[in-house]
Amino acid sequence: MTTANSPVSRVGAGLVRGAAVLGFVLAMAAFLMLTAGPFGWRAGWWHYRVGLQTLMPYAGYVGVAGMAVSALALIFGVRTIARRGIILAVLGLLIGGAVAYLPWHWNNMRGTYPRLNDVTTDLDNPPSLAFAEGMRKAEHGNPVAYGGAEPAAVQKKSYPDIAPAMLDMPPVQAFDRALAVAKAAGWSIVRADPAAGIIEASDRSRWYGFTDDIAIRVAAAGTGSRVDIRSGARQGRGDFGVNATRVRGFLAALQAAAQSR
Repeated sequence: MTTANSPVSRVGAGLVRGAAVLGFVLAMAAFLMLTAGPFGWRAGWWHYRVGLQTLMPYAGYVGVAGMAVSALALIFGVRTIARRGIILAVLGLLIGGAVAYLPWHWNNMRGTYPRLNDVTTDLDNPPSLAFAEGMRKAEHGNPVAYGGAEPAAVQKKSYPDIAPAMLDMPPVQAFDRALAVAKAAGWSIVRADPAAGIIEASDRSRWYGFTDDIAIRVAAAGTGSRVDIRSGARQGRGDFGVNATRVRGFLAALQAAAQSR
């Protein structure tokens, strides 16, 4: 008969404690791999694709391994290992699961959104992003010129609701409203020229720090004003719907601001 203090039991408890530590270490390694991707891109150590296409997937695999080992440690050692081991196993399970979820979620999102990185309310004559040409070249990013008929067709199919904002107010007032909305959105204003009716700005994502360039054009339209906006990603072929969401949010906020005058 095997007792709790027998050599066999002590060896088993030691293995379970080791599994709890191993699961936690694997989970933390996965977390470090995941965070190294954007950190290295921001620091200029490697291209963002290294983070998204290499470090992130492998972080997911290591996270799953950490989660699995931690789960086994909990299942077989909940009554035999000390509180510290239980805590490590729980942390390994939670951290490993969270890290594994992000690559899975990102991979699923890739097929959800259209292959589009430039969204505008004027497909025939989009507002210019020429102000960002130097910065895009420095980052080896996308060209500032609009892609033409192909992205226009994709946008018409995917985001048919996106259209210019027609405001019942003079261009000067419409410009002020548009500038106020852009500032409220937290965008970095590069240029605001009331005479030309042009607002140029940029916005950065929180995780990888990807920069999107934004151009707003305000022009007279009959007795009122027409406001067009263009939002385009500096990097990548797809944007996971970020630019369309930004354009829609700006237009909705602008209409609300115009109606509240």
